[in-house]
Amino acid sequence: MDFVLVSAIVTIMFLALIQLALVLHVRNTVADAASSAARYGALADRTAQDAQDRAELLIGTALGSGFAQEVSATVSSVNGVSILTVSVTAPMPLLGLLGPGRQLEMSGHAVIAR
Repeated sequence: MDFVLVSAIVTIMFLALIQLALVLHVRNTVADAASSAARYGALADRTAQDAQDRAELLIGTALGSGFAQEVSATVSSVNGVSILTVSVTAPMPLLGLLGPGRQLEMSGHAVIAR
């Protein structure tokens, strides 16, 4: 009886730990893709559309195309300096990689050197 109770609790804790690791993996991958795409788009021979395509490619390769729901790249000016911002909205998985998860919004910024 004790073994069954303890093993049930240990199994639930193990599954919760695996789910936490999966959520952190998705968050870190999306954040890295956004910042990497922003740096890529800020190169002299690249555009904001190139950055958007790069973010979609990185997320699609690492997690699947369903995780790159909304990707946008915008150029703004702050104190006379052009800044490229890549914003990504992705689902945060609730149960494994499935389930109706909450939305995760990440963005990456890079100074455009032209």
